[in-house]
Amino acid sequence: MPVRKGIAAGLAAMAFSATLQADVQLDLGSTERVTRLFAYPNNCHVICYRNWTLEQTVEHYMTQSVQRDGYADAKVAVNRDNDRLFLTIQGVPDGYGTPLQALLEAGDMAYQGASRLNSDGKWQYSWYFFLPLGMALENRRSVELLHFPPDYSLTQAQDYLESKTTDRWADLLSRNGIPAEQTPAYQTIIDIAPIAAPASAGSTLEEVYDYFQDYQKSMVAQLTAGSGKQTLPMVAFGSPVRNWIKQQYGVSLNVLGLGQIKPVEGKSVAVLGSNHPSYIWYAADPENNDDNEEKADQAGLKVMGQDITAACWQAGMGSDPGADPQKTLDACTQKWQVTDKVQTCELFYTSIRNLTPEQAAAKCETDA
Repeated sequence: MPVRKGIAAGLAAMAFSATLQADVQLDLGSTERVTRLFAYPNNCHVICYRNWTLEQTVEHYMTQSVQRDGYADAKVAVNRDNDRLFLTIQGVPDGYGTPLQALLEAGDMAYQGASRLNSDGKWQYSWYFFLPLGMALENRRSVELLHFPPDYSLTQAQDYLESKTTDRWADLLSRNGIPAEQTPAYQTIIDIAPIAAPASAGSTLEEVYDYFQDYQKSMVAQLTAGSGKQTLPMVAFGSPVRNWIKQQYGVSLNVLGLGQIKPVEGKSVAVLGSNHPSYIWYAADPENNDDNEEKADQAGLKVMGQDITAACWQAGMGSDPGADPQKTLDACTQKWQVTDKVQTCELFYTSIRNLTPEQAAAKCETDA
């Protein structure tokens, strides 16, 4: 390395290190507020699955956030002073608490919406109020707009990013060049309904969106803002979400359809329509294809091609938010549906049909 570049790199590293010495302190509010915003206790039915205090619960989610932001050495502590809780984070940049404060303020809006929903007799006993806790707060690369989180992400995992849905999409991002440890930065999720619920609740939850409009719009504006002038790309997963985009922003999105929305005046956000990450299991089910396995395979192969193309676009735009959305999509479509079509086929048979790589290769050679 040339001397001049070495000195510059050293100074930059020192400056970066210095920014990480700040202690961020944040007043989280009253015990009552923190209890509801962090869905405390997360998993108690007489016996607690994890017998944590309120402070430990907050520390758990905030530790997830700092780690997903890349601050592996950051220290999180929550202390109580009378009826208020205070958060301290060591080893993150000054101002790190600002996006958390914005999330909690949006959470207040969501709680008000959930309370109105309950007052109107529409809340169900199997639902849990659940905000997208534990996400990257600062170093986000892209945003995922989804319908609602599965109940077990709260009650079992205490991890918003632990579900069959998010695991599958993280794998697709990794197959598009994103290191596994960086995929959480790309999977900053906004659920239109901040309600953890059983998978069967989807159609019912489509009827509650109006209760959360302030929350929804606040979150989309916050999380797509990015840093500086460049907004972050967003993927809209599933028909209920794509319909919501149409209702709120007047933009129609088909699967692999591109659009632009303006959550904030003067700032456009590139949005790609996609299947729901779990849709492939429905599409490829023989029962949904006249009990015909060949038809089911063809339906699944089509969805796999769409999904890995969408993940490719998300990876590309997240890595370079200034890239041209249409050119990025065209390149991804060419790669996974033409040039590397056999790899897409093999991925379907290994990940959805659970064939061995050798069996999948033979199957795709025959199909080709």
